[in-house]
Amino acid sequence: MRRLPFDEAIASAALVLMTLIPLIEIALRPLHGRGIDNAPLLVQHLGLALAMFGAILAERSGHLTTLGGGLAASRSPRVQQAARIFANASAALLAGMLAAASWAFVASELDAGRELAYGLPVWAVQVLMPVGFAILAVRLGARGAGRAWVGVLTGTGLAAAGFLFARHFDGSSLPLLPFVLWLLAVLLAGAPVFAALGGLALALFWSEGQPLASVPLSHYQITVNPSLPALPLFTLAGLVFARSGAAARLGALFTACFGGGPLGTVAAAAVLCSFFTAFTGGSGVTILALGGLLLPLLRDAGVPERRGISLVTSASALGVLLAPSVPLIMYAIIARVPINTMFLAGLLPALVMVAFLLVFGGYLRRGEAATVERPKADLRRALAAAWAARWEILAPLVAIGSLASGIATPTESAALTAAYAILTQAVAHRELDWALLRRCLADCAQVIGGVMVILGMALGLTNYLVDAGIPDAAVEWAQAALPGKFAFLLALNLFLFAAGALMEIYAAIVVLVPLLLPVAVSYGIDPVHFGVIFLAVMEMGFLCPPAGMNIFFASAMFAKPIREVAVSVLPALLAIFLGALVISWVPEIATWLPRVVGGG
Repeated sequence: MRRLPFDEAIASAALVLMTLIPLIEIALRPLHGRGIDNAPLLVQHLGLALAMFGAILAERSGHLTTLGGGLAASRSPRVQQAARIFANASAALLAGMLAAASWAFVASELDAGRELAYGLPVWAVQVLMPVGFAILAVRLGARGAGRAWVGVLTGTGLAAAGFLFARHFDGSSLPLLPFVLWLLAVLLAGAPVFAALGGLALALFWSEGQPLASVPLSHYQITVNPSLPALPLFTLAGLVFARSGAAARLGALFTACFGGGPLGTVAAAAVLCSFFTAFTGGSGVTILALGGLLLPLLRDAGVPERRGISLVTSASALGVLLAPSVPLIMYAIIARVPINTMFLAGLLPALVMVAFLLVFGGYLRRGEAATVERPKADLRRALAAAWAARWEILAPLVAIGSLASGIATPTESAALTAAYAILTQAVAHRELDWALLRRCLADCAQVIGGVMVILGMALGLTNYLVDAGIPDAAVEWAQAALPGKFAFLLALNLFLFAAGALMEIYAAIVVLVPLLLPVAVSYGIDPVHFGVIFLAVMEMGFLCPPAGMNIFFASAMFAKPIREVAVSVLPALLAIFLGALVISWVPEIATWLPRVVGGG
């Protein structure tokens, strides 16, 4: 077997251990009353290793999130090249500064002498932050160099310059405006979002003369959050299902249940896309996994190609509200709401959103005239398809049932689901070999690493804003400008729609939820209801450039111009917005099921 690159090897090993340790805990508790010493802390700190080396892996693969557009998308090759050089050099300097701030944080922890387990000191894991940011700085600075040694020298020089600058001015008071102007230019040039967010957080602390260690402290806090390991583990389970034949088996099941005609195939496609997005954690993955399967089915059922592309693209945004969606878990973590409560709260709103998409999006209109007789819904065929897809059907019961029953914690439930996905696809279906599992581990590490490095920087920025009293000021302003609850809800929907088009959903959750949740609570809106509103409206962001990745994935998958895909989803945007308004104004859609099941 080919030797793995060090970043992929470390990230994949961390992900495997994050799966195995909770499973060992579940097995040992009934036998011995206790399991591995400090197992939850070990798993949480493995999350830090996964976040840092997953980000390095994402950088190597060119998958670190950028805003896109701007100078980086200029038609002039010279402007493109200049923007690329400026963006990479600036990102390298910023990553070097983050490495210095992270080292200051680790140095402050050295004297504490805290221990994780079995003699392993906490700082030995924390040191992965400065190491990771330093490697990112060197790699970003080396991008675009003609020769390898020139790239290494350039990247090392830029990383060292950023590191020394931050070390020298740590605790000093520096002007804010030049940093802000530079960071705006950096974003427009196509630099990774984490570098700009981290740079802004550093600049804000510099403007107050405060220690820079506060920024990596926030990154550390979010990566070792007790609920966070559920994110990569559920994502891994979804990727395993997406890369195997699960999509085809579920597609056959839904077609058998709904029939092969236009209406049945459209309904089956919408439900299947939503279900898959809930597991994969990223709706772009759903388009890649199901697009090639569903579009021919829709065409054969008489649905025009453009409408079929529009349906797959838009329905793949709707699984955000379904358990075990990664954004749903992330909101629960940030808002400090029980994860199982959010799982229950999202179920009925998800069904409402699918219904609004189908009805008001115009997808239930008759398509081209039928030229061949298509199969109708058939119980016998549905039972046969259900038996073939029995392992995939049971996956939500494993994920949600183990958590709701109290058998497992959120992390253990996620580990069970990941192990279940791997075993069923490898043993029951024999579709998952070592090469494919390696791809799933690497893809999961890239997704989570790229997301977590953004979240950590965004949380550092958010903590500054909270300390500065911005949420309190926002509450006072909103109450003065928006006299009633319904006016606030309408303004909230419009604002979140704009935010979803401009911000990646995970960064939006970390940055906006702490600012908007106190305002919503001041209007008497339940945090669970607010979370459902937030995620429902942010689903529209998947369909709006520049942050709307679904249209880019669909353009690549179906070989259609981006403009054509973007225009095709306009009716879906209106339908989703109307559904979000209904969920906003009828809170019982979100709160009824948690109240009935939870008894309160």
